[in-house]
Amino acid sequence: MNDTPGWASPGSAPSDGREPGTSGPSGSDGRPEPEQSADPPRQSGDAPQEPGVKWSKDQPPAAQWSAPTGTPGAGGPGQAPPPPGGPGGQAPWGGWGSGWGGPPPAAKPGVIPLRPLGVGELLDGAVSTMRTYWRTVLGISLTLAVLTEIAAVLLQGFVLDDADTEVLEDPSATVGELTDVMGDLLLSSAALYGITLIGTVAATALLTTVTSRAVLGRPVTTGEAWRDARPQVLKLLGLILLLALIAVGVVAVGALPGILVSVSAGAEVGFGLTLLGLVAAAVFAAWLMIRFSLASPALMLEKQGIVTAMRRSARLVRGSWWRVFGIQLLAAIIAYVVAAIIVIPFTFLAAAFSGDGVTGFVTTGGDIGWTFLIISGIGSVIGSMITFPITAGVTVLLYIDQRIRREALDLELARAAGVQGPGATGGS
Repeated sequence: MNDTPGWASPGSAPSDGREPGTSGPSGSDGRPEPEQSADPPRQSGDAPQEPGVKWSKDQPPAAQWSAPTGTPGAGGPGQAPPPPGGPGGQAPWGGWGSGWGGPPPAAKPGVIPLRPLGVGELLDGAVSTMRTYWRTVLGISLTLAVLTEIAAVLLQGFVLDDADTEVLEDPSATVGELTDVMGDLLLSSAALYGITLIGTVAATALLTTVTSRAVLGRPVTTGEAWRDARPQVLKLLGLILLLALIAVGVVAVGALPGILVSVSAGAEVGFGLTLLGLVAAAVFAAWLMIRFSLASPALMLEKQGIVTAMRRSARLVRGSWWRVFGIQLLAAIIAYVVAAIIVIPFTFLAAAFSGDGVTGFVTTGGDIGWTFLIISGIGSVIGSMITFPITAGVTVLLYIDQRIRREALDLELARAAGVQGPGATGGS
């Protein structure tokens, strides 16, 4: 059986909560219930019942129930009734104890239980994946972190180190000079964020296979993860570029009115309008990025195209935008704090080896040269190596959680993991 059956087809489980191949009404948890007849079962030789005859509402306790036709047990006359709960003495209704103990615990073949997940379970699942498959996870994360940091260091060293930040402290600086400096700083921040975003999305894609196997409790190597991701790499790059173009286009449209006003009516009037447009554009871009935040795991697991994966993400996020946003934001904050704990000591070490020393770096900002960039970059690599699995794992598990909630994916995951018995289908 395939490790991820049904994951390669977005409609593997119907969105109305019915299991494939079944029909009929669904229960409160969205899964099909067995059809029940209004009339009791009949045994051969019984007298026909009158139309409309119902069971009495005054039934004996559950352990003493018998067939309404008077048969002592299911096996026929003269046999003792079966033990409570059916064959083997199992508790009724799939192992609910005596009927009052609540639903059974969901099956957990891997790092998460196969049911809708809470925030803590999503974070714990990401950390458990990194701890269980640390060789594969850290190998992928280290490779991406090194490539990402090399690009960031080269960009800072050759392109983004020309901004004259002293103008911001000059009270006699004109609005035009302040606008130029702020534009350079904004460009620098956007470029570095773009590189980080590319690394994060790539890590999410490559770690998707690891996380999907971890959910099923299956081992996976770096080679297996690469072989699974390789057919989708070009599509992944296209998805990353398209998302980046969308974000840049939204920001450009937001800033365009202010720029036009600055040209015609003066920099003082246009500056405020530009700032307002950038804020509005940033809000809209953030809304779009969360809406498409599950496109990467959808593209990798369902083997879909770029546009189809984006539509898939939009459908999964619809109605749960704030929940997805909150979980992604929490994961980003945790990753940022962990990265800061690692990077800050390397930053001071880099300042100590730079020309002005730690004191000069703290008081004046220091001279950010190649020595500083390389030493601080080493700290960034170590930080990214740890934070990539957290953010990527949360994104993939969030995708799985949304499919469990909307499409009963836990049923297919239980079958793929070979889980049988009570709790195999999970409980909400």
